[in-house]
Amino acid sequence: MTVLALLAALILEQVRPLNDRSVLSKWMYSAIDGLEDLLNAGDHHHGVAAWWLITIPVLAAALLIYYLLAHLSLALAWAANVGVLYLTMGFRQFSHHFTHVQGALSRGDVMEERRLLKVWRGRPTDDLNSGEVARLAIEEALVASYRHVFGVMFWFVLLPGPSGAILYRLALSLKGRWGEKLGPEHGRFGTSALEAAKWIDWVPLRLTAMAFAVVGNFEDAVYCWRNQAGRWRDSETGIVLAAGAGAIGVKLGNPVREGFSSAGPALDERIEIGTGEDADAAFLSSTVGLVWRALVLWMLLLAMFEVATWVS
Repeated sequence: MTVLALLAALILEQVRPLNDRSVLSKWMYSAIDGLEDLLNAGDHHHGVAAWWLITIPVLAAALLIYYLLAHLSLALAWAANVGVLYLTMGFRQFSHHFTHVQGALSRGDVMEERRLLKVWRGRPTDDLNSGEVARLAIEEALVASYRHVFGVMFWFVLLPGPSGAILYRLALSLKGRWGEKLGPEHGRFGTSALEAAKWIDWVPLRLTAMAFAVVGNFEDAVYCWRNQAGRWRDSETGIVLAAGAGAIGVKLGNPVREGFSSAGPALDERIEIGTGEDADAAFLSSTVGLVWRALVLWMLLLAMFEVATWVS
């Protein structure tokens, strides 16, 4: 039932992609911001209390609805799982950006490459060359594949009903909404959301990197993971990026020019990760292949586990 729900959600999203999640996001962010206004006194323990106060009721409501539907009909419960997965995961949440950038790179249209990447990432791209656009697009795709596919899958499988998928998406939303607000104005309220997201990501991040290694160049992926991931600015995200770069044999990272400062073009200093050749349009196709092979591997392993559970 779990594998079938995942498969149905992935197929549904390919057939009828849900590109506009603004209504759902607006409602969720409104609730998150309201709770912050109510409880944020600048201390860490206020953030912890707020995190649990929003997470427990949401998960409890999701489980209650799921078990009520399961009591009425297993088909209804299964449909609820598919619906939640359709809203919380999927390639189309990032793949259309990636495909458009890939097309512009293939045509050699530098201005269009920059424009499309700016729309995707929301950061200045005026000074980027085609190699830098390719590097950043691959990095975004690898991280997005984890955030929108593998992370959701792991928690959906681990927890009952749709609660795992909801927990993962809610934890990322809280991290993005509260975790970015640190400093004198907001205090340490947001550190709880950062810490919670780090723990929630710990296992699935590493399983995703392991899958990239298995379906790609295993030796290079493991080498980059062990020797480069910890030096990335966010060592957890660095695990997925380093393993993915090593698996397809491409160099990522390196400084890029993003925006301007009073002294001139602003240089974003980044270490080099990966091994092999410089990024270009061909490596975008390799990235797509890597992510799909990793997904197939996960689905096969889940199917084998589910069959073994039934047999036993």
